[in-house]
Amino acid sequence: MDAAEQCMERLGLQRFSMNDVASQAGVSRGAVYLHFGDRATLVAAVLARVATRFVESSEAAVRRRRTLGGQVGEAALFIRQHLGDQLLTLGLPANDESLVATLMTAQMTRLVEEWVDFWQPYLGDAERRGEIRGRLDHRQAGEWIVRLLLSFAVLPAVTFDADDPDAVREFVRSHLVQGLAP
Repeated sequence: MDAAEQCMERLGLQRFSMNDVASQAGVSRGAVYLHFGDRATLVAAVLARVATRFVESSEAAVRRRRTLGGQVGEAALFIRQHLGDQLLTLGLPANDESLVATLMTAQMTRLVEEWVDFWQPYLGDAERRGEIRGRLDHRQAGEWIVRLLLSFAVLPAVTFDADDPDAVREFVRSHLVQGLAP
């Protein structure tokens, strides 16, 4: 996986090959195929790994907040502040190869399901505190949160300053969480 990630960063998603990965890892091409079956499976595994690493890295910031609005606001802020981090993202060489765009178009259903699962305990706690309406479908609310958070990575802000932490938090608090409130 490390070798595949390094090859993708060096050559780009479209140009790297299973041969490149095998050479980088110091193993045979057959060994790479044995573990991943095909190139598409390898790409999906690396993208899922990078995205999961990104989400897991945000958890400490999210946990510090005591309300759902604060938690989602911190996740949005984390996305805005860390999109270019080498440790958390996959640095791709070509300007037209965006990791987030690739994730959004690469049939990443399993990954989105994991992100929805990430928000379930926070939604349960928010319901117990009376922040969100009872009987709200937590899976759908979690998906709504994930969709909103992905938009912070790919869409420009028009009505607020996406580089201002307080503006990001307020935008999330006043628009997302109000829609889930009782």
